[in-house]
Amino acid sequence: MLKGIVPALLTPMTADDEINEKSTRELVNHLIKAGVHGIFALGTNGEFHTLTKEEKLKVATIVKEEINGRVPLAVGTGGNSTSEVIELSQEMENIGVDVLSIITPYFDPLSQDELIDHYRNIAGATNLPIILYNMPSRTGVSLHPDTVATLSKIDNIVGIKDSSGNFDNILKYIENTDDNFSVLSGSDSLILWTLIAGGSGAVAATANVFPEIGVSIYNSWKEGHIKKAQTFQENLRTIRNASQLATVPAVYKKAVELKGIAIGPPRPPVKEVSADLAEKIQDILNQDSNK
Repeated sequence: MLKGIVPALLTPMTADDEINEKSTRELVNHLIKAGVHGIFALGTNGEFHTLTKEEKLKVATIVKEEINGRVPLAVGTGGNSTSEVIELSQEMENIGVDVLSIITPYFDPLSQDELIDHYRNIAGATNLPIILYNMPSRTGVSLHPDTVATLSKIDNIVGIKDSSGNFDNILKYIENTDDNFSVLSGSDSLILWTLIAGGSGAVAATANVFPEIGVSIYNSWKEGHIKKAQTFQENLRTIRNASQLATVPAVYKKAVELKGIAIGPPRPPVKEVSADLAEKIQDILNQDSNK
């Protein structure tokens, strides 16, 4: 069961737009040392949609080696074709990843019945646990609560990451599934509220920049210190607001770079942040270090 604070890992690139193995290993170690509870690679903030199959397998292999069993590794294998997703998922299983995260197909406006068949067929083709990934703002498709309830009955579909930003949606997923089904917030503003409602944690992009804050939200909630957890939750607001001033994941990549890890630029056509925005990001980092 994936739970706690799981960073939505950024994918470090070189100046030549290649996967940066050294920086990937450095970032993974930095996050684990900060106390995160897992790593989620090849998600939206990992620029999965810009990577080739070979690059995805390379990233997964590097991250798997560097984690070395310290925390669970979830990887995104979603795509538009069921057969494509099955093929990549099976290759990730051969690499030895721990969990698959599978976003809904993101071109055709599929029916709920089609989505059920899509996930059922994928689940039947792998032994790995699967986390559903709901992000309707990007895919144009949303997994309805009844659909998630149906899919949760499949043995190796064990949870869902919800990036709709709609807390009511998270509540319905929790209400319509068993306690052993993991409901994770993909919206960093809802980490604490998801935990309070009975969710399992969050796949958090901000955790690349401020992993200690995310971990502190979780630990404070777990210890019953809700007001303290709320303070940590509010501390994420400035970087989240800044992230909306450029295309994903430009702001988070610049923030990690400014913190000392050579993570490189986003993959084109996404551009690096402007000099003015980079200055704002540096101010946010300075404010955090002064707390």
